[in-house]
Amino acid sequence: MLPIIRTSAQLAAVSLRNNWRFSNVAVRSFQSAVPRFQIAEQAAGKESATNRAERTLKRFWKKASVDKVDGKYTVTLDGRNLRTPSKNKILLPENRKQVAYLLAAEWDGQTTDLKPHSLPLTSLISRAIDGLDPEFNEDPSVRPQVIDKLLTYLDTDTICFHEDFPEILVQFQDEHWKPILKWIEKEYDVELRVTDGIFSVDQPQHTKDTLRNLVENLDPLELAALERAVMSSKSFLVGLALVKRGITVEQAAQAAHVEVNSQIDRWGEVEDSHDVEKEYIRQALGSVACMVMHHPKPKSIQ
Repeated sequence: MLPIIRTSAQLAAVSLRNNWRFSNVAVRSFQSAVPRFQIAEQAAGKESATNRAERTLKRFWKKASVDKVDGKYTVTLDGRNLRTPSKNKILLPENRKQVAYLLAAEWDGQTTDLKPHSLPLTSLISRAIDGLDPEFNEDPSVRPQVIDKLLTYLDTDTICFHEDFPEILVQFQDEHWKPILKWIEKEYDVELRVTDGIFSVDQPQHTKDTLRNLVENLDPLELAALERAVMSSKSFLVGLALVKRGITVEQAAQAAHVEVNSQIDRWGEVEDSHDVEKEYIRQALGSVACMVMHHPKPKSIQ
């Protein structure tokens, strides 16, 4: 029986630990905002594989494989190259070999009915290539706009706003937020201001400049990963710490859900709401962790 894995993070951790062959892994996941996918078109006069997949939402391929072309890795479905929504061929650099196998595992894990929400790596890579890679995106303003948007989260970052009541919330803040703040301050020699008020915190200019420089130097895949991490966690600092491998997926998820978890502790969990959200954010953040796992891991939060 093939192992069933619910998140990309679990897939990465278990496969690397056990040195699995990725083609033997079945992937199952819950939900994620995923754009349309594209497969190479078939011969003229016939319905393209892309249109067929989008129209039928049925699995039409037998095997997803990883091939190496001109020093880069690509995923093929029965020999047809996987492509982005803008029809760009997905080619991953040599240092993303593991990502290529995880990407193939996503497609190999599809059952008879296609589940686009279970393709988080596919959507993340497509976003990077079509939207953030200057080689393929004809609009040079998109990347700086994304960076500016992400940095607006810094002055209103959730983990910089601390409450002194109720007690369980204070406990979760101390447990999940403060270690991230301390790690970023120490790792990048910056100051992060926190408040117990309701107004935004104006972070020091040196902090803003330093963190902006970090983001501007991310490659398209890393920037797409940061974008997803920030949007999923609603925190620039949580997203940055995850992309820079200062925290794990579980630590990032716990930090993102501090307020929700404090409410659950007091009032209980809402079935088919809180539990689904827990799975969703771990899937989203897990795909982020997969995208940056080629980086050396710094001294993590203890």
